[in-house]
Amino acid sequence: MRNFDLSPLYRSAIGFDRLVNLIESGQSQSNGGYPPYNVELVNENQYRIAIAVAGFAEHELDITAHDNLLTIKGAHEAELAERNYLYQGIAERNFERKFQLAEHIQIKGASLENGLLYIELERVVPETLKPRRIEIK
Repeated sequence: MRNFDLSPLYRSAIGFDRLVNLIESGQSQSNGGYPPYNVELVNENQYRIAIAVAGFAEHELDITAHDNLLTIKGAHEAELAERNYLYQGIAERNFERKFQLAEHIQIKGASLENGLLYIELERVVPETLKPRRIEIK
């Protein structure tokens, strides 16, 4: 992987220190990309995360949000009988996937359809933080 010098961003971007630090640290997922997921822009202020959780029941999935961190965990219940596979191509391991959310992102809901877990997100900016016109006197 190439190293990029992001120091010019510090000179022109004010208040984005945390974002630049996250980019520099290159936070990688420790689970090797399992389970696969999509992040979709539905419209200007709405997003949807779709995570492939085939083989997990609703009660085996846990979604938590704390501060700006969204955590999705999947844990299978302990199986009573060990299976004897001739070939195993379907991953059935437990997982934990984390997403760092930007400020003012709210989780609107989650649904499980056809092996995909959908999480609906929306950016809600308070009126006090929206741009306003300043009159010159």
